[in-house]
Amino acid sequence: MNIAILSYHTCPLATLGGKDTGGMNVYVRDLTRYLGMHGIHADVFTRSQDEHVPHVLHDLGSGNRVVHIPAGPESPLPKVELKQYIPQFTAGISAFAEQKNIRYDLIHSHYWLSGLAAEELKKSWNKPVISMFHTLALLKNRIAKSPQEIESDLRIEGEREAITISDKVVAATSDEKNQLEKLYQTPSEKIAVIPPGVDITRFYPIPADEAKEFVGIPKDERMLLFVGRIEPLKGIDILIRAIAQLRHADVLSECPHYLYIIGGEPDADSQNMNQEMRRLQNLCRELGVGDLVLFLGKRDQDTLQYYYSAAEIVVMPSHYESFGMVALEAMACGTPVIATQVGGLQHLVQNGVTGFTVPNDNVEVLEERLTQLICKQEMRAEMGRKSITYARSYAWDVITPRVIDLYKQTIQDYVSFQER
Repeated sequence: MNIAILSYHTCPLATLGGKDTGGMNVYVRDLTRYLGMHGIHADVFTRSQDEHVPHVLHDLGSGNRVVHIPAGPESPLPKVELKQYIPQFTAGISAFAEQKNIRYDLIHSHYWLSGLAAEELKKSWNKPVISMFHTLALLKNRIAKSPQEIESDLRIEGEREAITISDKVVAATSDEKNQLEKLYQTPSEKIAVIPPGVDITRFYPIPADEAKEFVGIPKDERMLLFVGRIEPLKGIDILIRAIAQLRHADVLSECPHYLYIIGGEPDADSQNMNQEMRRLQNLCRELGVGDLVLFLGKRDQDTLQYYYSAAEIVVMPSHYESFGMVALEAMACGTPVIATQVGGLQHLVQNGVTGFTVPNDNVEVLEERLTQLICKQEMRAEMGRKSITYARSYAWDVITPRVIDLYKQTIQDYVSFQER
């Protein structure tokens, strides 16, 4: 079986925490890697954003490749400019397949732009398409707090179009399935609920002293950790305000902790700095917690297990998460998670068992739960042990066969339909 995986706007090998890098990158990378381990050939096609990077990379093992297709300038571009280069992208994929004399049995697209590319390939190859969106524009717009956060009509229509041409749509949770049905009128029978997996060969507990030595912090320092893109949707300002209240309540004098934030480019000059990064740094100064909050910037995906293992607690104060890969990775490393009751997080984090869930946009409750955990080492340890066991139920060795079964069934149904 040969699978063409489309990740048009972002490469699965990109450093985590950049503007367009997050859980989707991890998902595509790890799924492709584990498909190879299960004997499935998969090529990931992504738009080339650097002419100095080889167009074909074998970083995923088992002969599975990442193929960088030139489409427009070989440099990062805003998403609003990417749609115009989709025809070049699909033409490049077709040329690669012809050059390598390979026929793909199925197209698996990620994000709406990839879905539009899949539409063109479906027409020329006459092969089925499975789509996964990772986030949904209409749902993001429901919780947007400013005009800048509103997703475009172009994206919304692109998602609708991608759903229409897809033979199957993968939802990470039952909540996402309901959203696809209600907001996009997606037929229930077209949706398959399969959660992302976690690579437990990479994400496992590392002794704290060894993890702290790797990340370069003193062995006696206690770390609270946020990992993700620096954008308003992630609710990082809520976490910073909770840290300020912890200081004001004198909790941190008894149990000293520092907040480490992985993501973005905190040292960029004023012209190139992300607007949200600038806002968060100003907020730290205004609240007098600049000495407690450390912005680390982007980090390679393959180093995150050290940060998770070095942390006492991982915090996800997001206003929206379709699933919440960071929470799953942290739990696999034995670190309890405090997360908002949104999207997949409200199901992924078991309240009072593997961590705590808190109401969205609520500084006071987040502060209470942080206070409860940071000074109770035995509670953290118990939650950590339960987190490891729970996370293993999401191991890629468990999830990948479900994806392969979906591939096989979708191909079979498509062929049967064509033969009618």
